Amino acid sequence: VKFTANLRHLLLTRLCFYCAAPVAANKHKPWIETEYQGIVMENDNTVLLNPPLFALDKDAPLHYAGEICGFRVHNGPSGSGSVQFEAVVLDRSTGEGLVRSKEPLDCESQREHSFTIQAYDCGEGPDGVNSKKSHKATVHVRVNDVNEFSPVFVERRYEASVPEGRLFDRIVRVEALDADCSPQYSQICFYDIITPNVPFAIDNDGNIKNTEPLDSRRQRVHTFWVTAFDCGKNRAQADAQVVVTVKPSCKPGWMGWTKRVEYTPGSGSIPLFPSLHLETCEETVWNIQATVELQTGHIGKGCDRDSYSDRSVRRLCGAVRGEVDLLPPPSPAANWTSALPTLPSSDSSLVFSFNGSNHVAVVPDSVVSALSGDHFTLQLWMRRGGANIQPSTTQTRGNRKEEETIVCSTVKNDDSFSHYSLSVHGCRLSLFYWPDVSAARPVKFLWKLEQVCDSEWHHLSLSVQFPSVTLYVDGVTFDPALIHDNGAIPNPAPRQRMFIGACWVCVYSNIGVVFMLDCLWSLVKYVGGYHGLLSGVTVRPGSVEPHSVVECLYACREGLDFGDLETLGSGMKVHVNPSQSVLVLEGDDIESFNRAVQQVTYRNSLRFATPGVRPLKLTTSLRCFNEESCLSLKQLEGYLVVLQPDAPQISLSGVGPHLARPAPEFEGPRGVPLFPELRIVCSLSHAVNTAAQGMEALMSDAVAHTLDGCEVQPLGEELNPEREELLVDMDVVRERGLEIINTTAYIAITGAESISVYEDVLRSVRYRLAKGSARFERRFRLSCSEMNGRYTSNELTLEVNFLHSLDSLYHPSHLLASQQQFLHPSHHAGELSGHTLPNPHRNSVVPGAATVIIMVCVGFLVVMVILGVFRIRSIHRRGEGARGGAKEGSSQWDDSALTIIVNPMEQSNGFFWLQK
Repeated sequence: VKFTANLRHLLLTRLCFYCAAPVAANKHKPWIETEYQGIVMENDNTVLLNPPLFALDKDAPLHYAGEICGFRVHNGPSGSGSVQFEAVVLDRSTGEGLVRSKEPLDCESQREHSFTIQAYDCGEGPDGVNSKKSHKATVHVRVNDVNEFSPVFVERRYEASVPEGRLFDRIVRVEALDADCSPQYSQICFYDIITPNVPFAIDNDGNIKNTEPLDSRRQRVHTFWVTAFDCGKNRAQADAQVVVTVKPSCKPGWMGWTKRVEYTPGSGSIPLFPSLHLETCEETVWNIQATVELQTGHIGKGCDRDSYSDRSVRRLCGAVRGEVDLLPPPSPAANWTSALPTLPSSDSSLVFSFNGSNHVAVVPDSVVSALSGDHFTLQLWMRRGGANIQPSTTQTRGNRKEEETIVCSTVKNDDSFSHYSLSVHGCRLSLFYWPDVSAARPVKFLWKLEQVCDSEWHHLSLSVQFPSVTLYVDGVTFDPALIHDNGAIPNPAPRQRMFIGACWVCVYSNIGVVFMLDCLWSLVKYVGGYHGLLSGVTVRPGSVEPHSVVECLYACREGLDFGDLETLGSGMKVHVNPSQSVLVLEGDDIESFNRAVQQVTYRNSLRFATPGVRPLKLTTSLRCFNEESCLSLKQLEGYLVVLQPDAPQISLSGVGPHLARPAPEFEGPRGVPLFPELRIVCSLSHAVNTAAQGMEALMSDAVAHTLDGCEVQPLGEELNPEREELLVDMDVVRERGLEIINTTAYIAITGAESISVYEDVLRSVRYRLAKGSARFERRFRLSCSEMNGRYTSNELTLEVNFLHSLDSLYHPSHLLASQQQFLHPSHHAGELSGHTLPNPHRNSVVPGAATVIIMVCVGFLVVMVILGVFRIRSIHRRGEGARGGAKEGSSQWDDSALTIIVNPMEQSNGFFWLQK
C-alpha cells in the first residue's frame, strides 16, 4: 500500500514536471530522494527500497532531455558498496529504477550495507550530449537472515557426579550455539531430554536437575541424550550425551521417625520421638527450628473440653458460685435464646450462632437486676466467623466497618446506672465502660489480639473491678490500652437492659442516635451485630475471679510438653502455646537439638482420656552459612492414637424392686422416700494375668468418682400435677451447688459432684399423692452418668404399690375426694445450663383416661367383694337354720369392725387381707 502511494505521488509529480517543462534544450537535472532504506534476503539479489527508486526530470516531455538513461552507484562508508550492488533503469520515461546485488549476500559475514546513488538523464540527443546528473542519495540495505544453520552443542559429552538422596536445582548445564546472524534463528529456544523415563529435567537455559532423590544402590550411573532447538525449529545437528554418576552419601533429614505413636490412658507423659535425630551430612548449620503440632481442636472447644460441661469445670476448679448464664438452653423458664440457631458441639454446652443482624438475645430484666455493681467477671467462649459465617474484613476508604458487639448492658447500682459493652473490631477487642451514665465520663479499654480474628475457639475471661480491668485469653493475661477521649457520645438511658450479639439504638428525627433509650415513639433497631459463635456466656457479680481459678478453667490436661527443662543445652529455646498444641524448639547445635527433640512428650492427665486419633506434624527450618546449598527438609506427618481407656461401671443398688406402703403414707405432707437405701458404686474393670493358670481375668477396683448427672423418670404416663408429685430436698441441692429440673416427665439433677453427694440428694427424693387418689401402682426409673453421658449406670427400676383399705375404697366420698385439686408448692429450680440426660421415654399419656379405667376396675372389684361377703353370710345363716340345735345364747359373727384390705398386686392368689 505504501509502495502504491509513493508511486502515485511520483507519477503526479512527473506529470507536473511535464506540464511545467518548456520545449527547449536540456536545462534541468534529474531529481531523486535523498535517502533510501532497502531489504534483501540472503537467497535473493533484488533490493526492496522504501521509497521506490524513481528519478524525475523537469525537461520532460522532451524526448531525451526529460528521460532517465541510467543510475550510477558510488562507494559508501565501507568502500565496498559499488562493488556488491548495481542500479538499472526499468523505464526511461518514468525514471523507474531497480537496485540489486551483483553476487549472493551473506548475513553472517555482513548484515548491513551502505552506498550512494545518482541518476543521469539522456542529454540533448541520442549521443547523450550535455547529459545532467542528480544529487547523490544514500541507500541503506539490510540483509535478512535465513535459517540455514542448526544448533551445535559446545561439547558432545557432559559429565557430572552428585551425592545420593538429595534434590538439586542444577546438576550440570549443557550449551548449544547457532551460526545464524539474526536473534530469531541464532537463539536456542529450548532443550529437550530425548531419552525416556529418566529422573531428570532440563529447562530452557540448559540446566539439568533431578526430579527425585537418586539412589546409588538402585542405579549408580545415569546416561541420557539431550537435543536443542533454535527459534526457527531447527534441531541440533548432533545430540549431546549426559552422564550423571550417583555417589553414595548420607541422607540429610530426620532419622528414626515413627509415624504411629500409641498412648495408653493413665500412662502420664510419654516421649513422642524417643529415637529421633537430625542428620545434616556435615552441612554447616547455624540455626535450627522445629515446630511440633498436635491437633486436638476436633475434640471440642479448647484442648480437653470433652470431659465436663463449662459449668462443671467451674465447680471442679473451685470457682465462686453465683454466675448467671446469659445464654442458657432454651426452656419455658429461659426462652430468650429459643430464637437463636444452635450448632452441634462435642461437649455438653450449647453453641449459639449469630449472623450480625437479627440473631440477638435480649436478657430479661429479672435476670439483669441480679447483675448490678461495678465488680463482676464476664466469661465466654468465642469464635469469630463460625461454621458458615466468615467475618467481613473488607473496608472501603472512608467507610469503615462498624464494631461487632458481643455484650451490651446497662444495670442499676443503688441510685445510679452503669453501662458497658464488649465489642470486637478487626483484630481488636474493646470494653466500653460507663461507671455512671448521668455524671462520669466513659472509658474504653482496648486490646489488640490475633486471637480475635483467627476464626478459632478462644476462652475470654474479663474481670472488672473498676477502674481495674483484667483480661485473660486462653488463661493468659493481656494488658489494655486506655482511651479516655471518645468524642461526643450520648448518655445511655437509665434503664436496666442487656443484649447478647448486638446493641440497641433509637433513631429520632431531630435528636439523632441515642444509645439505650426507652423508646416508645421512635424507631428501634439493633446495631453492631456480632458475626460468629458464642458459648458459655456467664456473668458473676461481686468480687472478681481469682487468677488461679481462671488458669484452672483453661488448664489443658492433654497436650504437648517438654520433659526436663534443666537438661536443655546452651543456646536452646523451647516455647509451648497456651493450648499446648504447638511446641517450638530452636537452637544452633545439632547434638543439643537432637537431645531436646527426644524429650518432647505427650501428656494426658484425664482419668478417662477420649480415645481416637490426634494428627501430628513436625516442620523443620534450617539456616546455613551458604544459603544456596542449605538443606531443605520436608514436613513429617504422623498421628497419635489414644487407646480405649478402662471404662468405669457405675452401679446403682439398694432399692426395690418393689416398694409397698399404705396409701395414707404417700398422702402425707412429705410423701414417701423412693430411694432411702440407695448405694452408688463406681469401679474400674481391667485385665490382669493370673500366675496360677497363666490366663487373663477381669478385676474390679472401686474408685473415688465424680458424677455429673442423675435422672428419675416415671415410667408409663407422666405425673398428674393435680394428684401426684416428686419432691426433692432443695436445701441439699442448693448447698451442693447442683442444678435441678423438676417436670412431670422427669427430674434431672446435674453438676460435677462426688458420689456421696448424689446419694444424699437422691435419698431425699420423695413421692407424694393427693388424698383419695385411686392409684394402685407407679413405676420409676433411676439412672446416673458422668462425663457428659459418656459413661452411664445401670437403670434401676422401682415399682411402688399403694395399699388401700376397703372402707376407703367403698366410701361414697372416695370418688369426690379423688377429684379435688392437688395443690402443692412449686419446686422448679433454675434450668440446667449444661446438658440433660438423654431420655427416649418422655411421652406424655392422658392421665384422666387412665384414672377412669382404674376407678371402673376398682368399682367392679368392690362390688365383687361385697357380693362375696353377703354370699358368705347367707350361707352361714342357712347352716344355722338347718342344724336347728343352735343355742339361743351362742355368739353371732360380729363384723362391725371387719376391714378388708386389698392388694391389687396379689389378686392372682385369690385372697383378701382381713383385719379385725
